[in-house]
Amino acid sequence: MDINDLRALYTVLMFLVFIGVCWWAYSKKTKPRFDAAARLPFEEPEFPPRGDRRDTTHDSSGDRT
Repeated sequence: MDINDLRALYTVLMFLVFIGVCWWAYSKKTKPRFDAAARLPFEEPEFPPRGDRRDTTHDSSGDRT
């Protein structure tokens, strides 16, 4: 077994991995999960972003009130 046999084996293995990933991505079982993930950018956030909340425990000088 020389280096060319290993290269051929690696190529076949990577091709099988590629076919497996394509089969997994396009299977009907994963479609609902991918559809939900595709809608995520368009949904409203449940909580306000962290920068919108103001910390009222400190006054303008930085001392605790």
